[in-house]
Amino acid sequence: MRYRVALIGGGIIARNHLDAVGRLDKLEAAAVADTDEGKGRALAEEYGISYYRDYREMVLRERPDIAVIALPHYLHAPCAVWCAEQGCHLLLEKPMALNTAQCDDILAAVKHAGVKLMVGHTQHYKPANILAKRLIQSGELGRLLAIHDTRHQYYYRDNRPGWFLEKEKSGGGILMNLGAHSIDKVQWLTDSRVRRVKAKVTYEGPRGDVEGSGCLFLETDSGLCAVILQSGYEGVARDETELIFTRGMAKLVSSEGLWVSVGGKYEQVQPLPEEDPFILQFEDLLRAIELGVEPDSSGEYARSVIAALEAVYTSDRTGVEQDVGP
Repeated sequence: MRYRVALIGGGIIARNHLDAVGRLDKLEAAAVADTDEGKGRALAEEYGISYYRDYREMVLRERPDIAVIALPHYLHAPCAVWCAEQGCHLLLEKPMALNTAQCDDILAAVKHAGVKLMVGHTQHYKPANILAKRLIQSGELGRLLAIHDTRHQYYYRDNRPGWFLEKEKSGGGILMNLGAHSIDKVQWLTDSRVRRVKAKVTYEGPRGDVEGSGCLFLETDSGLCAVILQSGYEGVARDETELIFTRGMAKLVSSEGLWVSVGGKYEQVQPLPEEDPFILQFEDLLRAIELGVEPDSSGEYARSVIAALEAVYTSDRTGVEQDVGP
């Protein structure tokens, strides 16, 4: 069986999805919808698919098996709920929604419709991250004691769409966008969930009303401690995760590789073959559809990331450590 795929949103990540679809025999790209007609038509022509301005018209006419939702964050929930009601399986870009209440609306719609939902936490499919998870599970360096995740990237660049910097539309700034990756990485690497958060964020950006940095102290339900430090202000770009064990340390740079130290300097671990995370993501969704199981990044899992982010903002606002609900 081949599955017809419709893409909702023709932004920067659209080509990643369409290229992946084109490389999988079980998938066929059907159409793309975007309110920007120039951008949408150009994308449709490039990939030889149909263009629609209204995603509802596209879904009703094309009847896709899978809808890929790559819209601004505030549109995730209404679009996902409506597409599920039409019988579409969903690949929803992260973050899942603006808050856990919206996540619950999506989960209820998916359950009622009997369709599968995957949220695009692509950290799960990066070769270096897979190596790091195997290292933790092997016990080779003893027990994992702590994680220190650092990510710096200028967040206020001129070409960033304005809605990213409006809290009502984005849900937050660098933490909602890139912090979601870091929280996901901590949870996924350790097969645990964040259960307690203490956080401090800052609002010093040149435009918008979202945070530009954050320092988070997390504790997981397995008792592991993690510190996440992110800055979206001017400076040197960095994306590095340090893993501290009882018998050594590891340095994870998700886009480059994994290094291990046992009483000396870091030495790189033999890397795994590079595979496109977007292809692996679709393959995971297809397994879920065909076998009736949940994908690795299920809706329930993705909701846990949003719950942790809600606790981050509440902790900053109140100055009080927050418990993260189940």
